[in-house]
Amino acid sequence: MTRLTPTRIILAATVSALATTAFAEGELNLYSSRHYDTDERLYSDFTDLTGITVNRIEGNADELIARMQAEGVNSPADILLTVDTSRLERAKDAGVLQSIESDVLEARVPAALQDADNQWFGFSQRARIIFYDKADVTNPPMDYVSLADPAYAGMVCHRSSSNVYSQTLLASVIENHGAEAATGWAEGVVNNFARAPQGGDTDQLRGLVSGECDISISNTYYFARALRKDVDGLDADALANIGWVFPAQNAEGAHMNLSGGGVAANAPNRDNAIAFMEYLASDQAQEYFSAGNDEYPAVPGVGLSASVAQLGLFRPDAVNLSTVAKNVPAAQEIFNTVGWE
Repeated sequence: MTRLTPTRIILAATVSALATTAFAEGELNLYSSRHYDTDERLYSDFTDLTGITVNRIEGNADELIARMQAEGVNSPADILLTVDTSRLERAKDAGVLQSIESDVLEARVPAALQDADNQWFGFSQRARIIFYDKADVTNPPMDYVSLADPAYAGMVCHRSSSNVYSQTLLASVIENHGAEAATGWAEGVVNNFARAPQGGDTDQLRGLVSGECDISISNTYYFARALRKDVDGLDADALANIGWVFPAQNAEGAHMNLSGGGVAANAPNRDNAIAFMEYLASDQAQEYFSAGNDEYPAVPGVGLSASVAQLGLFRPDAVNLSTVAKNVPAAQEIFNTVGWE
């Protein structure tokens, strides 16, 4: 007889309860800054399971947070779903989320990927790693610190300091190495820029193909997506010439960006909101984060899509991302100090 682990007993009981008591009962109002067509599958599967209709409003994360603040107690929002820990912390600090109790989420989501006050939980991840031109770089940097090595002068492409991925990466450097070392690191990276910071993560990869730079930083999601389907400027020949390094494998590990959500402070459908959060932590939803959007599941042990698995195994940074997010203001000050545009 197959034995259920305590986690799976909790999850099975929750799914059963959803199917029997919540079916055809009400709605869920989702405010989301995730703009992926593939997420439609997550919403439709949840509705099929529970009968709960998902009404979605999409927008920029900061705009959605401001909207929830302006709406106050009359806000229809049940859940805020967004990308990057700094935005989740921003929502918490703005008072638009609430603490919840969920044995399912506590058991499924690792402690480092959830808020200490249970106001937000992570559901998918992207590793922020080093990519390089294999034809020109025979000795790529093996960690983030080495990106500041003068040996790589004029070779590095990166996004602007206003981007949350840049901010949380530097925030993690602060957490792992201290503010003084982080300042020296940021200054060294600026000195090694091949061009002024510009564009998105896909543009950093295209910079390798065009020859504008030899080393770049990007989230794994963008490269895995190009492996899976056509992306302009990143055909099979171009991808074959790009190598990658999961940084700091003998130190802190690869920095992770988090996508997650929390229940709105004034959620009119609170029970449905918690049910949706628990669904996002289920194996079914976790597998689809990888298969549908080339992300890493937040829940350990869930299978990866072929394109994500192709990148190989690695050790992620286990630092608490809630703590990292609190370093973002300090990171922005360092960017301003060293002239990282």
